[in-house]
This record gives sequence, C-alpha cells and structure tokens, in this order.
Amino acid sequence: MPAEQQIPKIKLVRIAHVYYTHADLDKAREFLADFGFTVADDRGDTVYYKGYGTEPFVYCATKGPENEFGGAGFVVESMADLELASKTLPNATPILDSDAPGGGKRVTFRDPVDDFPFHLVFGQTPIEKSAHLPELDYNFPENKYRPVNKTQRFKKGPAAVHKLGHVGCCVTNFAKSFEFYTTRFNLKPSDIIHEPNGKDVSTFLHLDRGMEQVDHHTWFFFEGPKFHVHHSSFEVHDFDIQSLGHQWLRDKGYDLVWGVGRHVLGSQIFDYWYDRSGFILEHYVDGDLVDETTPISRSEAGPDSLHIWGPPLPPTFLQ
Repeated sequence: MPAEQQIPKIKLVRIAHVYYTHADLDKAREFLADFGFTVADDRGDTVYYKGYGTEPFVYCATKGPENEFGGAGFVVESMADLELASKTLPNATPILDSDAPGGGKRVTFRDPVDDFPFHLVFGQTPIEKSAHLPELDYNFPENKYRPVNKTQRFKKGPAAVHKLGHVGCCVTNFAKSFEFYTTRFNLKPSDIIHEPNGKDVSTFLHLDRGMEQVDHHTWFFFEGPKFHVHHSSFEVHDFDIQSLGHQWLRDKGYDLVWGVGRHVLGSQIFDYWYDRSGFILEHYVDGDLVDETTPISRSEAGPDSLHIWGPPLPPTFLQ
C-alpha cells in the first residue's frame, strides 16, 4: 500500500471561496457587481466579494500583470486537519494567519499534477445573512398554492449570489488527480464519466460527510491537454432570480457562454457567462443533494449527458 494512503484523510466541510487575478481590475469590478456579488472589503488592488450567506467572502479579485486563476479555498473540520495538511501535502505552507475577511488560519499547497494553488482554511468568523429571500408559492394546474390576490412581482437587477457551490478544472492526468483527491481528502465521486473505450476522463466529487446532506458536487475535473480553470459556480435563490440575472447580464452586453438549461448530472439549472477577463462564471439553482447512501454513477461521455433542455452545447465548452 502506498505510504500516502496510510495518512488519515483531511476532512473538508465545504467549499468557501475562489481567487482570481485580473489584468484589468476595473472591468472585473464592473462585471462582478453585475453578476450579483457585493463588496466585503475593498483594499484597492485586492477586492473581496461576498454573497448574502454567512461566508465572509466567496470571491477575491486581485490586480496583476495577467489574468490567472488562483485556486479555491475549502474549510477544514479542525485545526488538526490544517496541521496534517501543512505537514503532508505537496509544497504546503506552514499554518498562517489569514488577513482575509473572516480571519482564521490557512494553509496553501500545490496540486501535485498541475501545480496550481489549493487553499485550506479553519476558524473563520461567519457573517450574518444579508438577505432573506422568500420561497415563492406556485400555482400548478391542479394544485394552487398561491392564495387569491397574492401576486408574483419582481424587480430588474443582478441575481444576488448566495454562496460558492463548486469549481471545475481541466487537468492533464485524470487518473493521478483522481487518486490524489480521493485518497488525501474526504472527496467521493457522485459521477464518473468514461470514454467509449472505458477510460475514465471526468468526475464530479462531493464531500463525504456521512449522512449529512451535501451538494452533488463541490469539485469536478476532466482530462485535457493543458491545465486551466473551467468555471466557478455560484448558487442563487431560485429560477426567477436566475432568469432576472440572465436578462440583466444580457442587457449589459456581456458574453453568454451557455444557458439557460438544466444539467443531467447534478440536475442544476445552469447559466454560464464570460467575465471581461475571459473566465467563466455560472449561476445555478436547484441542484441535487447526496449523502453516504448515494451510489457512484458511471456513464459514457457525450453531449446528451450534459443537459436535458436548453440551448445546444457549445462546441468549445469542454476545451
């Protein structure tokens, strides 16, 4: 048995935030406001953005010489997990004090296959929710849940972000990446996608938290010739809010990647957009939940496995 498999798994609790560097931070600021973030802390060349949930921040934008993905941050279960990470993960930093909103402690390591940064945090101070959006009552053909004289009315504007839901990347060696993340962390596949010859090339990983209900995936990757972030995905309140956000971004002249539609794996209603730096961000609603009783699903790669309704799959979507 390889020595690394004898090391206890580092227990992740949730995905918390992402880091991006933008050559033109002013354009990034404009898009991020229109996408539905609010500023948590503006430090000039570094801006932390939050949703309306309890995370101190969900997106960090930094000004730099070129556009670059700076990795995702996950909350670990205990200080012991952070100590284990610092001692055993590749090119890991010591445990450091975090000066980001929420404070706490942090460790950053480098992915052993593609050398991108991966962040672990513990002890952040949560914030109070800044919005309490109503769960709407709907009138169906045979069951009417909205009473007489109660209307559905909305205001135009961005789709307010609730939380970071997942991040996806293209990796250069699927098998090595899969082995590393499923043996060193409590990450478990909800779905594994294979080619016609049976070779596994993509996976959707959830956090194995026993019987706790968790999102269908918090981290996914697929194999390709060069590492890059594919997209970061943010949950919004419901389909109406998502659609209002779609209209807002469209009217502002931003470039639509793909949407609105509904995925097969995970079931989310999706809406993907390019920011001004060329990165893809997604609004999603209504994703599946899983727990330790959920079986691992295997299916063959193909365009029909990605969505059940919506616009045709863009030919460059998985490049």
